[in-house]
Amino acid sequence: MKDKDFKDLLTSIGQARKIHSKDLKASRIFKFNPLIVKKIRKKLHATQAEFAYMIGVSKDTLQNWEQGRRKPEGPALALLKIADAAPEVIMQALHA
Repeated sequence: MKDKDFKDLLTSIGQARKIHSKDLKASRIFKFNPLIVKKIRKKLHATQAEFAYMIGVSKDTLQNWEQGRRKPEGPALALLKIADAAPEVIMQALHA
C-alpha cells in the first residue's frame, strides 16, 4: 500500500471514530424505509419467494426487510436501489 493511501485510510478511521462518538456529523446519511422493498417487489410483479430468488436472498431475509426487522446492506442495498430506479434493467440482467 502506498504511503498516501495508508494515510487516507488512517484519516478515514479517525473520522469513523469521531462519528461513532458523536464528535463529528456524518457527511452522508442513508435512511431506509421497509416499505420501499415491498414497493420495488410489487413494481417487478413478483411474489416474495420470486423476488427473494431473483436477488439471491432467502424469503425470510426479504420478509425481515419488508417488515422492518432488518435492513439490507452493501450489495443488496445497491441492487435494491437499481431495481427501484430501473426495474427493467434488473429484469433483463437477472433474466427474470
